[in-house]
Amino acid sequence: MLDSSLAGLLTGLSLIVAIGAQNAYVLRQGLAREHVGLVVAICAISDVVLIAAGVAGIGRIVEQAPWAIDLVRWLGVAFLTWYGVSSLLRARKPESLHADDRVTVSRRGVAVRALALTWLNPHVYLDTVLLLGTIANQHGSAGRWWFAAGACLGSILWFSGLGFGARYASRWLSRPRAWQVLDVLIGLTMLAIALSLALG
Repeated sequence: MLDSSLAGLLTGLSLIVAIGAQNAYVLRQGLAREHVGLVVAICAISDVVLIAAGVAGIGRIVEQAPWAIDLVRWLGVAFLTWYGVSSLLRARKPESLHADDRVTVSRRGVAVRALALTWLNPHVYLDTVLLLGTIANQHGSAGRWWFAAGACLGSILWFSGLGFGARYASRWLSRPRAWQVLDVLIGLTMLAIALSLALG
């Protein structure tokens, strides 16, 4: 069970630790120190809901149509391979993130942006509902929920650290080299997970 939770934590972190629109927004709000708690809560709670839905949904599909898991698994392998290769290619041309000039935005405006970046992003569904749900199922009926718990913890830790820790890491995160190293690690991790799914 501990192994499943740890696997979920590492896999969840690997999927969300990327220089995407959602993370960039959380980071910028953290650097600006505006409504950070609200943004972190929206992103983390959304992830928890989507991960739980993915794990529960994949379980029902497996019970009713065992062949479907193979289809989903190979879709996961394809996506992870693409994701990993994309991360490695992105590392060749590293980007940097800088805080925008501080502009006061209402709580409602911040909430709407955070919700839109989370729920209107197709990659969020691929990562949480499809991918994590599929990988979780490899851990058995009980283990998949421990895997889900680890993945949920990973999301909460990441968004909290990114939002509230941005002020302390602003100088480091603004360096393209830091994101280059991060993209390489993400790419290698994604390819390793794809291989394990393919062999499983």
